[in-house]
Amino acid sequence: MRIRDARVIVTSPGRNFVTLKIVTDEGVYGIGDATLNGREKSVVAYLEDHVCPLLIGRDARQIEDIWQLLYRGAYWRRGPVTMRAIAAVDVALWDIKAKTAGMPLYQLLGGRSRDGIMVYGHANGSDIEETVDAVGQYISLGYKAIRAQTGVPGIKDAYGVGRGKLFYEPADAALASVTGWDTRKALNYVPKMFEKLRATYGFDHHLLHDGHHRYTPQEAANLGKMLEPYQLFWLEDVTPAENQEAFKLIRQHTVTPLAVGEIFNTIWDCKDLIQNQLVDYIRATIVGAGGVTHLRRIADLAALYQIRTGCHGATDLSPVTMGTALHFDTWVPNFGIQEYMRHTPETDEVFPHDYSFKDGFLYVGETPGHGVDIDEALAAKYPYDPRQLPIARLPDGTMWNW
Repeated sequence: MRIRDARVIVTSPGRNFVTLKIVTDEGVYGIGDATLNGREKSVVAYLEDHVCPLLIGRDARQIEDIWQLLYRGAYWRRGPVTMRAIAAVDVALWDIKAKTAGMPLYQLLGGRSRDGIMVYGHANGSDIEETVDAVGQYISLGYKAIRAQTGVPGIKDAYGVGRGKLFYEPADAALASVTGWDTRKALNYVPKMFEKLRATYGFDHHLLHDGHHRYTPQEAANLGKMLEPYQLFWLEDVTPAENQEAFKLIRQHTVTPLAVGEIFNTIWDCKDLIQNQLVDYIRATIVGAGGVTHLRRIADLAALYQIRTGCHGATDLSPVTMGTALHFDTWVPNFGIQEYMRHTPETDEVFPHDYSFKDGFLYVGETPGHGVDIDEALAAKYPYDPRQLPIARLPDGTMWNW
């Protein structure tokens, strides 16, 4: 079964998505996601100029060999552009393989490890009271786990406070907008939010929080310690992960569970964190970490150290990645939780899918493949709309981590 065609589709039904469609000489096709928020043109160019020409004529069944070709065959390898391109190819090929086998992808991976996938939603507000109300709305929808973010007095456009409640797009302008950050203000305010949440809703629901790389290791340890009474499911991306030694200091001072990895590209980015048991959840994604083929290796390594998965699932990933991730989650033995930021109705129309939500869980369908398709005619009605993610500066103007 030879690859006859490989082409890129860019569409913007509320936000930008980059989709790769691979077609075989038997007429079977598969699609993969290569979206890179704010850098879509870079990954499109890499796919069209370097990857797609390599695919033509190759046996679509040889997923591992093609993965190795695209990874080992590139001297300048790793990085978000390369690995997203590889992921798009990998997911499309797994889609084709499962379709030709006549089974949903999770069956091809080894079958079910669970019936449903526990997901968490994003509750946010301009202040604590609004966030408390938003968490209540998610609870009323049946969610068992909710990420809580709040605006902080004195901080301009605090991270995680979006323009929508069930979904939002942080990339907001052709040139990056400027937001603010003040660690002391956040450390004084965030624990009060969780105190209010537990006083209002008790301890039956899982609560999560994202530090978004804003804190130094000592500040992160301080935050984790202050949040211990509120029993968080996890504290995410609490310090930049480039310095993986930093997590040793955090680990020494708090038992609040730690999650990291949504910006990781390969197993090498998380190897030391996993082997030294410095995190509890690994958040690498299908699209960011080289597809199903490579994410399986990361999950298997994590399982050796009782570390569970918690894949990133914001709207910067298309329904193609979400659908594939749910098949992965259905199979992977050391599953923890799946992030689920809902897509807009326009996005769902462009990418029809068979997964569904009920009572805090997502469920995959039984459609052969990963269960997600693309309506190309409808996609063409939403042209590319250049957007950048914001940046952040401290009160004195110093550049900080957004």
